Amino acid sequence: MGNSYAGQLKSAQFEEALHNSIEASLRCSSVVPRPIFSQLYLDPDQHPFSSADVKPKVEDLDKDLVHRYTQNGSLDFSNNLTVNEMEDDEDDEEMSDSNSPPIPYSQKPAPEGSCTTDGFCQAGKDLRLVSLCMEQIDIPAGFLLVGAKSPNLPEHILVCAVDKRFLPDDHGKNALLGFSGNCIGCGERGFRYFTEFSNHINLKLTTQPKKQKHLKYYLVRSSQGVLSKGPLICWKECRSRQSSATCHSMKPNSSGSSTVTPENGTTNGYKSGFIQTDSPILSSANSAINLSGAQDLTRNKNVVKPLALSLQVVGKTFAADAANGNSSHGGKSSASSSTPARPGNYSLSPRPSYASGDQATMFISGPPKKRHRGWYPGSPVPQPGLVVPVPTVRPLSRTESLLSAPVPQTPLTGILQPRPIPAGETVIVPENLLSNSGVRPVILIGYGTLPYFYGNVGDIVVSPLLVNCYKIPQLENKDLEHLGLTGSQLLSVENMILLTIQYLVRLGPDQIPLREEFEQIMLKAMQEFTLRERALQMGAQCTPVSPGQLPWLARLVASVSQDLVHVIVTQNSLAEGISETLRTLSEMRHYQRLPDYVVAICASKIRGNEFCVVVLGQHQSRALAESMLTTSEFLKEISYELITGKVSFLASHFKTTSLGDDLDKLLDKMQQRRGESVVTPFNGDLNECVSAQEAAAMIPTQNLDLDNETFQIYQPQLTVARKLLSQVCAIADSGSQSLDLGHFSKVDFIIIVPRSEVLVQQTLQRIRQSGVLVDLGLEENGTAYQRAEKYVVRLDNEIQTKFEVFMRRVKQNPYTLFVLVHDNSHVELTSVISGSLSHGEPSHGLADRVINCREVLEAFNLLVLQVSSFPYTLQTQQSRISSSNEVHWIQLDSMEDMSCQEKLYFGLNEYSKSLQWGITSPLLRCDETFEKMVNTLLERYPRLHSMVVRCYLLIQQYSEALMALTTMASLRDHSTPETLSIMDDLISSPGKTRSGRGHMLIIRVPSVQLAMLAKERLQEVRDKLGLQYRFEIILGNPASELSVATHFVARLKTWRGNEPEEWTPRTYQDLEGLPCIVILTGKDPLGETFPRSLKYCDLRLIDSSYLTRTALEQEVGLACCYVSKEVIRGPAVALDLSGKEQERATTSENDADELLIDLERPQSNSSAVTGTSGSIMENGVSSSSTADKSQKLSLTPGFQSPANSVGLDEGVSAGTAGAGETLKQECDSLGPQLASSSTSKPPPSSSGARALPWPGQAPRGCRGLHAALPPVVILSKAAYSLLGAPRGGKPPASSSLLPHADVAWVSALRPLLHKDMSSEEQSLYYRQWTSARQHHADFSNQPDPASGARTCHPRRLLLTGPPQVGKTGSYLQFLRILFRMLIRLLEVDVYDEGEINTDHSESSEVSQSEGEPWPDIESFSKMPFDVSVHDPKYSLMSLVYTEKLAGVKQEAIKDSKAEEPRKRGTMSMMLTKYAAYNTFHHCEQCHQYMDFTSAAQMSDSTLHAFTFSSSMLGEEVQLYFIIPKSKESHFVFSKQGKHLESMRLPLVSDKQNLNAVKSPIFTPSSGRHEHGLLNLFHAMEGISHLHLLVVKEYEMPLYRKYWPNHIMLVLPGMFNNAGVGAARFLIKELSYHNLELERNRLEELGVKRQCVWPFIVVMDDSCVLWNIHSVQDQSSQPMEAGVSSKNVSLKSVLQHIEATPKIIHYAILGIQKWSSKLTSQSLKAPFSRCHVHDFILLNIDLTQNVQYDFNRYFCEDVDFNLRTNSSGLLICRFNNFSLMKKHVQVGGQRDFIIKPKIMVSESLAPILPLQYVCAPDSEHTLLAAPAQFLLEKFLQHASYKLFPKAIHNFKSPVLAIDCYLNIGPEVAICYVSSRPHSSNVSCEGVFFSGLLLYLCDSFVGADLLKKFNFLKGATLCVICQDRSSLRQTIVRLELEDEWQFRLRDEFQTANSSDDKPLYFLTGRHV
Repeated sequence: MGNSYAGQLKSAQFEEALHNSIEASLRCSSVVPRPIFSQLYLDPDQHPFSSADVKPKVEDLDKDLVHRYTQNGSLDFSNNLTVNEMEDDEDDEEMSDSNSPPIPYSQKPAPEGSCTTDGFCQAGKDLRLVSLCMEQIDIPAGFLLVGAKSPNLPEHILVCAVDKRFLPDDHGKNALLGFSGNCIGCGERGFRYFTEFSNHINLKLTTQPKKQKHLKYYLVRSSQGVLSKGPLICWKECRSRQSSATCHSMKPNSSGSSTVTPENGTTNGYKSGFIQTDSPILSSANSAINLSGAQDLTRNKNVVKPLALSLQVVGKTFAADAANGNSSHGGKSSASSSTPARPGNYSLSPRPSYASGDQATMFISGPPKKRHRGWYPGSPVPQPGLVVPVPTVRPLSRTESLLSAPVPQTPLTGILQPRPIPAGETVIVPENLLSNSGVRPVILIGYGTLPYFYGNVGDIVVSPLLVNCYKIPQLENKDLEHLGLTGSQLLSVENMILLTIQYLVRLGPDQIPLREEFEQIMLKAMQEFTLRERALQMGAQCTPVSPGQLPWLARLVASVSQDLVHVIVTQNSLAEGISETLRTLSEMRHYQRLPDYVVAICASKIRGNEFCVVVLGQHQSRALAESMLTTSEFLKEISYELITGKVSFLASHFKTTSLGDDLDKLLDKMQQRRGESVVTPFNGDLNECVSAQEAAAMIPTQNLDLDNETFQIYQPQLTVARKLLSQVCAIADSGSQSLDLGHFSKVDFIIIVPRSEVLVQQTLQRIRQSGVLVDLGLEENGTAYQRAEKYVVRLDNEIQTKFEVFMRRVKQNPYTLFVLVHDNSHVELTSVISGSLSHGEPSHGLADRVINCREVLEAFNLLVLQVSSFPYTLQTQQSRISSSNEVHWIQLDSMEDMSCQEKLYFGLNEYSKSLQWGITSPLLRCDETFEKMVNTLLERYPRLHSMVVRCYLLIQQYSEALMALTTMASLRDHSTPETLSIMDDLISSPGKTRSGRGHMLIIRVPSVQLAMLAKERLQEVRDKLGLQYRFEIILGNPASELSVATHFVARLKTWRGNEPEEWTPRTYQDLEGLPCIVILTGKDPLGETFPRSLKYCDLRLIDSSYLTRTALEQEVGLACCYVSKEVIRGPAVALDLSGKEQERATTSENDADELLIDLERPQSNSSAVTGTSGSIMENGVSSSSTADKSQKLSLTPGFQSPANSVGLDEGVSAGTAGAGETLKQECDSLGPQLASSSTSKPPPSSSGARALPWPGQAPRGCRGLHAALPPVVILSKAAYSLLGAPRGGKPPASSSLLPHADVAWVSALRPLLHKDMSSEEQSLYYRQWTSARQHHADFSNQPDPASGARTCHPRRLLLTGPPQVGKTGSYLQFLRILFRMLIRLLEVDVYDEGEINTDHSESSEVSQSEGEPWPDIESFSKMPFDVSVHDPKYSLMSLVYTEKLAGVKQEAIKDSKAEEPRKRGTMSMMLTKYAAYNTFHHCEQCHQYMDFTSAAQMSDSTLHAFTFSSSMLGEEVQLYFIIPKSKESHFVFSKQGKHLESMRLPLVSDKQNLNAVKSPIFTPSSGRHEHGLLNLFHAMEGISHLHLLVVKEYEMPLYRKYWPNHIMLVLPGMFNNAGVGAARFLIKELSYHNLELERNRLEELGVKRQCVWPFIVVMDDSCVLWNIHSVQDQSSQPMEAGVSSKNVSLKSVLQHIEATPKIIHYAILGIQKWSSKLTSQSLKAPFSRCHVHDFILLNIDLTQNVQYDFNRYFCEDVDFNLRTNSSGLLICRFNNFSLMKKHVQVGGQRDFIIKPKIMVSESLAPILPLQYVCAPDSEHTLLAAPAQFLLEKFLQHASYKLFPKAIHNFKSPVLAIDCYLNIGPEVAICYVSSRPHSSNVSCEGVFFSGLLLYLCDSFVGADLLKKFNFLKGATLCVICQDRSSLRQTIVRLELEDEWQFRLRDEFQTANSSDDKPLYFLTGRHV
């Protein structure tokens, strides 16, 4: 807003000028103030400005100027506001008839040395009216002071003295020719020629000087002596003559110049074009009519100066869209597209106000400088230069298509061709129209051109409400098809007129026209036409309405309206019709009935049909005018009316009661009668009085069942928190690199809430109760309570500093993920830039400044979570939140899912639906009686805003109800039954119990001033009636804290029990149980939660000003809450509205009668209140709450005597003995005919009615069932008609309204929101059909013009859910689980199991010295090999037999067989910087390593085939390498560079390089493309290493996608179903083959063969962390020595092992498995000679002849280790290193799902392991699984069948030759190698219980077997590839000598023959 006057305006000067101007205006009798800014350009050298954006800061005007322009407390436009001077009215009249250009005029040069400054005469004296208005000017007799206009100073009037004989008389006649004048500046007299005079006063004319043209106004002195502009000088007979001295004109801004951007973003073209001449930037300066009382405040050479005046704006927002004047449609600039501006940029509110259209900005600028009426067709109009005032242009008639004539955008000095205005185009608004008729007509712009308005324009309002409905937008074809339209079928004007009339007729007397409704009607009509057109495509076209038929058709349509709609048809112009209507209106007498609407149609031959609607209905016109104001504007309007005293008449009307007594005197009398005593605070009747001291000291009973303190997170909140979390994960996984969750280890947050003290306290309370600060580790337990305050920030002026502190924290903690929660984010979402529109509102643009600032958008560690119940303003075309980042509350309809919850959510939909429940006491009500009273009053006070009237009436209603219930029963009939019953309930309920609890009533009064008035008034009445201890009255003002009287605070503390001394209620929930009225004020309700004791919500003030969905729904949102299930489940049965009254209710006689009447009433709720609409009389009774049917039936017969069935007591409240809840008791609206028959007046003490319990129910002392019930909501009629659910399952009308005042519909043609739309679908609907207005914070987020792509902020989420559903708890829970997830991301579950089969009793024979880093080969080779398997993953495996095992008691070793897969022990560990990661890890360092960047990467890797022959497989094997470009250095290619020759290997002799490991790392992986820990970047400390993934052929594309930078080794397709044995076999075969190739290659280079490095690393894809252990000081007892372990990198482990001396003599080296149970004992030996698993260094040279069994699925490593050892090779395990393996749930050695080969039916029982084999050639179900897999699985489970003698008999193991197979944990296996010179376990004296021969080779012979002894009955199992080899083996091994076979002992695996089953034979030893 800075003063950008190029430094020429000193602030002191500005203030002085402003001060003088204000002072002048206050002294001035006319209300036209002096132009302020004109005083500010006092520097004589000042040059004309370019069009800089000058925004003076004139907020003070709001208070000083505007509020005081009033006479007698009311502002009447008719005699004090020059709306728009009738300037230059007869400009160039002479020439205007011809098309000839004006004659250029050259002015004589001024004499040397004279002053030439505009506004000063040549003698240098100031002539401007501004400077002379206070001067006393002496003029000769016969002279008059007149005002001259200089073209260069359009905003100033120059004062001249002219002889009045040369001026015309009143009729524009009798002026003498010639001129005689004096200069009043320098006093020079006797100018005889006007030319000479104009030179002297520096008019600097470009045309011939003429007095008729340049002398404009008479100047008159006001009563204060201020000289000011008077009437125009009538040089010719004025068409618009008026008798009044001040002739005012008002021209609508129908000129094309204000570039109006309608809602579809196109300029505002009607069907045919209008030309527009102004450049968009200048346009608003020249055309927007300045209705501010402060005349034209910006006058300087066409400079656009948007005023920052906080004046009223009537209409949604101002349309002169100067800021984006070029908003274009289809790329054309708006200046050249056809644009009539919306005729309606002006408004006539009852006070200074702006004009307005329907769309964005509110730039106000000076009035039009000239009014050229229009341009002849086709004349190209050049853009005038800056010196020439830019004209405003009227739209031409629609038949003259002027789409041609583009307007140059560059300023050219040009010649303008004005056109006269036809006489019929003006409307003179009659004087005193409003005063005489009591109606301020609203003119709804229709189709065509509105006329100009003159005269008393303050008494009419022009509304653009329906104008966009008539402009059919250009839609794309797909949208048209979606709507069921064709492009050709648009409505003709005639059809539009008829539709409009039909619509108005249908509205009836109560409703007001709604734009959205009418748009739907238009759409339906167009769809009908389209259908009809399609039907008639073949035949004749359907004939449209011809213009000739229109008048009688229109009258026909209107004829059914019972005279509510009139049609006036005129021939020449709309002006005739409007004038006629206004004239009729002003002559009407009050008793005559007016039509509600007059439709003026102009059936012009030339221009076709045009029309507009004049709204005359009292109710309709007021509602339309008020609905044009935004909330802020009408609140200002109200405060203006209160400040200026305009309400004084109304206030005096309410000084008396309805009975005519003086209210104050009456109250004083009552106070005296009562004396010192007051009504007892609780537990007593309203008649019982006690002294004030006694009342203050009364202590209620404590209530211990308060459960609102415990903070719980309920299931829906958990679900939504998880949805939020998964959305955050989705952002992190999206690959857009916008969020890297692995980067963060902590969560911090800040919550930003709107300006509401209560909301801040409420949020703080939730944060404290939820304990989230402690859970996130942000605060210590003790200090969290105080520190919570820094996490909640209010959007007020202090936010900037607090927010900067927060952003500093964000920058300083890059490893903390910050969450910025913007709660209630739909409130005040205005943009910072639109500050000029801020109306001085303090919160303006603050949210935008915080949420959308650059730091927030760019911080990579900041998530923004916007939370809103009404997110519509965030869901526009310009939304910054991606629709996929919206998280919607879960649908609450699924009752079944919620069955576990005792409470259900009761929201807006439920309120709407409840109207169809047919209960007599609906939850949504409309107080008809009140509405009737309001309407009467509104007719009486047409100048006041209806909310003021409603508020005064409401105050009176509550005051009288209080009096009626306590002292003056006679007032009962004058309170509406609604009000009476509410007050009765409120004041009687505390009296019923000793706890004194009661209900809360909210009265919603949006205006703060009215709310304070209401509070004072009600408090005064309450205190004088002595009820000040009975109930509290609280002002709920967002700006301040709650203030509650001390005795009520004491009562609250007692109920709560353990509160500290200084406790005070800070939130509304703290008021639980307090009987009180909360007068809730403020522009919007801000999401405050109310206690369960809230029973009534009075929204009778929320009227037709609330016509947007957000505004309306957030008001009803106050009442939304959770209720007991029964309420929703079976409302008609379970809902007597006061809940489960059967449990605990008592009632009075009158209730019984009422119940009976209810039984007779139809259960419907069609009328506004109860279905008996129209029967409510002055003393009628309103709707009542009844018990449910089950109660009705259980009444005793005595209760139902018909005699007293009509003896209704009006408004008696049913008591609930001992409950703080009472029956909502308002009797039914029975209508007088019933009531009069036998109604006896109630006794005065009616509220003390006798309490009778329900039959069979004892009164209960406590609130028993906290029946949580929805509050009753009382609405105004307007709101009720919008919120009530219509029949036919449509959604409530409110949902189709404009979603929010800050957005606009994109098009008038759009589909309807339908009933079942989920909030997700609604979001997409609004994102398609609404766009942000110019002052909206998202407006700047326009889509990229080239691509049309919208920019959404990637780290921004939106949480939406209905009001009061629990969003705060849900986002606090989200913070908690987000933190847990980050910790989980930093944690890993590793296996934690102790070693098995350990035996520490015997230490190794060879002692090793501790602390040695490497084994000594001499001593190590002497150690025995420990054949026992210690790895815990093999705990369910067969034991390997050793001599030691024979001596062990078998029971001790194994428990009973563990059938079901047991859960392996895991432990959570923090990941360290040396961990291996899966694909979910992203960080800057390993970004290149993973490299997802582009699709191009994929093609960067090349595929190489590599072939070698394998003796084992007996065939050539072809493997494929996929080698990324970056890894090619590891390989050797042929000279041509194409053929892969070998993989480079280092030399043994290479010096240990700290930055390299020598061994290539192979990782076989299957099914774990995402979850395998294949990212070794951190584990290898970032050094270069050779890592090969070994994958199956079918999985290769997946692995390649996720790991594009890894070398892949792809196994041949034949191994797709193979197990891990095959992968290991091929790795080893390939490596050996490669070793040979490298030896050959390097040998040529002179390297010895044995020098090539022979080791490879084979590691699992689940190895995550490596540790080094050291034993701390060994004390005397070895058990106590501790183990210290440290996390180390894989690199350091490998480098250490690779540095082992004489390493090439070891076959396998490995490390032990980590376990938390590692003791110093297990580390006593630093090296063991035993099995190693999972992570090994394999010497492929030494193990050349020991192969992995490539068939194997299980235990392939144990098998390999045993064979390696039996070959005499060394296996060494380093015990001071340990490996942690991650528990990965997917992939890896996953079992095959074993399914039948041919599926017979879907639901088969699971197949048991014993079914994996079958007899050959049997009919057995064949299975789809590899034979080897079935065999191994079968053996694991078949030990009882196969080797019964071996079970638990470890002395007699099963002998297995050359293989180790797992045959179940109950059996021990003795492994023996058949190879010569192999080392085997000693078998002397061992009797074996079985023999297992598996695919035995030629080394196994009959002689070998004869060496072993078997038990009698030992069993044999021989396994072979096929039946023939099985028979040959038996023969070759001479088995039949010792073993007995039977035919039925032959089996095969259950495979089909194509799957090559394995065969085996069993036998018994004889």
